Formats: sequence, C-alpha cells, structure tokens
Amino acid sequence: MKALAYAVAAIALTSALSACTDSKRARNDATWGDKPADITCWTYGVENFKGRSTGKVEYDDGGRISFVDAANNRYTTIDGDCRVVYTQPST
Repeated sequence: MKALAYAVAAIALTSALSACTDSKRARNDATWGDKPADITCWTYGVENFKGRSTGKVEYDDGGRISFVDAANNRYTTIDGDCRVVYTQPST
C-alpha cells in the first residue's frame, strides 16, 4: 500500500512539473517565436558558426538547432553547443 502511495505521488509530481515546463515553453514561444536571433555555436571549444537567423529557431530533442540563415537565406541545421540571443521586443 505504501509503494502505491509513493507511485501515485511520483506520477502527480511528474505531471505537475511537466505542465510548468510546457506553460513556460508556450509563453517563450509567444514572446520570441518568430523573432530573428544572433546565433553562435562551438564544437570542442572552437567557434564553428556565428550568424543571425531570419526568424524562428527550432530545437530538437538531440540538441540540434535549425533556422534560416540571414546571410545566405538557406535552411541551416547545427549540432553543437549554441548560444541563441534574441533582442528584447519593444513594448
């Protein structure tokens, strides 16, 4: 009986935490979703990309980012450690 109570508590906690994450992700998408961003990426500490996106930057589960590069208007996918910086939206 005690194990069942722990299992129910763990499931409830997991769903509550994921709901907070989904809510924050939705709020960030609404604020930053289609804005250009400055992107810098490194592999093994060496900078291998520095540029700007034309709009939305998409993230996949493996840590890869995808975007349209503003310099050449090509769809670009990068796998590595990347910093994505959005400019503050005007209010």
